[in-house]
Amino acid sequence: MSSDSIPEPLPAAPEASAGSPFRTEPTARDEAPQFVLPLVVHLEKTDPPARNDALVTAARAVLTILSDPRAQGEDEGRAEGEWARAVREWQDARIRKVVRRARGAEWRKASTLPGITVTGEHAEVRVFPPVPLDGWPKELAKLQVSGTDLDDPQAPAAPDPAGPVLWMNPDVAMSAGKAMAQAGHGAQLAWWELSDAERKAWREAGFPLSVATPDTARWRELTASGLPVVRDAGFTEVAPGSCTVVADHPALRR
Repeated sequence: MSSDSIPEPLPAAPEASAGSPFRTEPTARDEAPQFVLPLVVHLEKTDPPARNDALVTAARAVLTILSDPRAQGEDEGRAEGEWARAVREWQDARIRKVVRRARGAEWRKASTLPGITVTGEHAEVRVFPPVPLDGWPKELAKLQVSGTDLDDPQAPAAPDPAGPVLWMNPDVAMSAGKAMAQAGHGAQLAWWELSDAERKAWREAGFPLSVATPDTARWRELTASGLPVVRDAGFTEVAPGSCTVVADHPALRR
């Protein structure tokens, strides 16, 4: 499922300036070439992952590629990574993610392309360097976007209140693919707001995080708390401007 969401910043964040990817109104970013971050979930018919596991794994996959040396620019004598330009151009435009599914030979072919496979409790998600909207590799272009409807056979464990949590809107229904993309947006939003030291600590810990759905009253509190909020652009499934995720990281709590 594609997701062209626009994350909303903390009220006083410097990213609120003109041209920021956090702004909801049209900006110069919309005139830039548009890229998309492909995510592929391994989805066999007979043994699918639980929905919450897939959401957590997709969010961790986004963080993993953002922190990978291949996605980094030049820094103190370090050469620019091979994915750095694609990641930079992607982040210079609107932040788009597309989740597709693959099984069997499709998954094996997708796994031969440059990227990173991140595993959860049972879920596997492979994230690839950003590609132009109309420039998908053929091995990924033919994969299906629909059909990523997953369930949680058992209720997910309660989130660790001392750790990062991506809170999903309890009043917005989304397919698993759409929710995976939204969780990825939330994780990326938290990443952008952290200091270098906080990012390093999160990365070295293996990007622990939880995905949970609060009750409506708690959701209202979260959206008013000053934590980063993802607002969907409304291209698929949900109404434009819908708040879909609150990115709750201990370092961002006030």
